[in-house]
Amino acid sequence: MIETIAGITIPDTALVADATSLVRETTDDLLFHHSRRVFLFGALQGKRLGLQPDLELLYVGAMFHDLGLTGHYGSDHLRFEVDGANAAREFLLDHGISADDAYNVWTAVALHTTPAIPEFMTPEVALVTAGVETDVLGIQYEALALSDVAAVVSAHPRPDFKRRILAAFTEGNIRRPETTFGNVNADVLARFHPGFQRTDFVDIIENSAWAE
Repeated sequence: MIETIAGITIPDTALVADATSLVRETTDDLLFHHSRRVFLFGALQGKRLGLQPDLELLYVGAMFHDLGLTGHYGSDHLRFEVDGANAAREFLLDHGISADDAYNVWTAVALHTTPAIPEFMTPEVALVTAGVETDVLGIQYEALALSDVAAVVSAHPRPDFKRRILAAFTEGNIRRPETTFGNVNADVLARFHPGFQRTDFVDIIENSAWAE
């Protein structure tokens, strides 16, 4: 059955159905509904910006973007974004998607917490980040029609979302705090993980092996 939410039609393909099933089975309601909202808000921001993404690839990027926070896909030594990106690429290659398209989605997932760069890349990379920024940070929230926002949230509710997503970021990164250097998750651990010590870029330079 074709599903349309806020004027955005979920691609009715085997690839999308398999991605939905995988994410539904390996995440909780928080991350599942968040990931679906990321796709919908990303697609809506794309319409506003005149971008034309491949909706299948955008969907997989959105659905996989936080899989690295889960116990099943998360590692102890890579950024959670890279864990999710690796899972997305493997999924796409296993489904016969080209290496170039799989790498495009890998990039979309890997960069989704790196602001001010994805917007200049492919539509899929730009819009995974745009969807995340709208849902988590409220960036360009006001640019969307209130009726569209209401339709998305009706389909995929966000009860107590701010507190719960911050808890998920904390839990997903607490065992690998060194991977938060240079990205937004350092802010999360600084707030919610007692004893967390930020890696300082200036200290790295000043204490490097170089004499000068």
